[in-house]
Amino acid sequence: MTAELKRPYTNDVWDPVETWSRDRIEEFQLGALKKQLARVEAKSAYYQKTFKQAGFSAADFKSFEDLRRLPLTRKADYVAGLQEDPPFGTMRAVELSEAVRVHFSSGTTGCPSPVLWSKRDIERWADLYARYLYAQGLRAGDVFQCMFNYSWFVGGLGATLAAQHIGALVIPGGSVDTKRQIETINEYGTKCVIGTPSFMAHVAEAAEEMGVDLAASTVSMVCVGGEPGASIPGTRERLERMWGAKMFDCYGALECQPIGWDTALQLGPQIAEDFIYVEILDPDTLEPVEDGQRGVLVLTHLDKEACPLVRWWTGDVVVRDRKPTPDGRTHATLKGGVLGRADDMLIVRGVNLFPSAVEDIVRAFPGTTNEYVLVIDDSVKDPKSGFLTGVKLRVERTDDAPEDLGEKLSYRLRERLQVRFVVEVLPAGSLPRTVHKAKRVITE
Repeated sequence: MTAELKRPYTNDVWDPVETWSRDRIEEFQLGALKKQLARVEAKSAYYQKTFKQAGFSAADFKSFEDLRRLPLTRKADYVAGLQEDPPFGTMRAVELSEAVRVHFSSGTTGCPSPVLWSKRDIERWADLYARYLYAQGLRAGDVFQCMFNYSWFVGGLGATLAAQHIGALVIPGGSVDTKRQIETINEYGTKCVIGTPSFMAHVAEAAEEMGVDLAASTVSMVCVGGEPGASIPGTRERLERMWGAKMFDCYGALECQPIGWDTALQLGPQIAEDFIYVEILDPDTLEPVEDGQRGVLVLTHLDKEACPLVRWWTGDVVVRDRKPTPDGRTHATLKGGVLGRADDMLIVRGVNLFPSAVEDIVRAFPGTTNEYVLVIDDSVKDPKSGFLTGVKLRVERTDDAPEDLGEKLSYRLRERLQVRFVVEVLPAGSLPRTVHKAKRVITE
């Protein structure tokens, strides 16, 4: 588990930790949690306060059950910490002189949220990604074409570091210039491509229009992340047919990179249990659920330095399986990947979109009332893949609203949230009112 370039030790795995027994994994996690909780209590202003309010001391931590004495950490807590101590927030646990990288969210909770990395965090990140890409089949000397966005987005640099770590030849293509991406695959013999499912579908469709048969190309691995789809059988079957290659689910989030990726067996993302401790909780009772039952994924970093998280509520609904897989790997698998969300978050072309971010803009925009609703229908979906290409937004106009309200609001939303909006402007009083929790996302 060092950051130095290495080769598999036995049984064709990147790191011996991948085949540890369940007892050894849990023993390691318990020891790592003791150290990590002591560290965040000492260095993170947010967790110092949180621990104190919960009557919890890291010195008292003896078992996994003790962790449940602490409250969940949610995105709203992270954002509040940024506002309390700008620009990097109260959760950070390093001095700024110790941070070497910052990545940002898309700003879909109102403003871009920065997440810091230390030098060791970056090295750990690269090694974990390399472990997963190796498990999927990437080897030294292979050509790896990265089609993740490099602008602000966290995925591009992470994937690039990982492939370099293995010794692959990296082509940093980004998510632009589709024709050149296709030509590059054929000219340079790309073995592995990585990007969002929607961009992979777009590239495959563009190749068909160009008369290029990607199924006859050198690509044998299509790695995807950033949005749902890779673990959905219909999506996987369609993209594998178009590319003539195996598709792998690469699951992570800005705040926790990585969470888990498919191996060559394609049984679902396998969690990096030496990097994160996982709880699966009932979304209503917040009690743990048994393996095989649906629940929300909650994560605690075991060794993250710059921005460590304790009991981070991902909002993602998953099913855990802790049985070893046939290839000898022993870390838990998320069967079927992410099965849904426990909140109203949408994912549009790899961008996480929260209704609250839309609300912040709409309610501050001249000419609109307080009411709005986000509509998901076929007009904002790719007709072939079903992926969201945008969001339809219905708002109400006030009497003094400008004639081009919809156009101006659409531009502002795209500028702030990096998502395409189709704005429908309605007369005041057209949208339903409620005295209870408003339903802001509807499907038609």
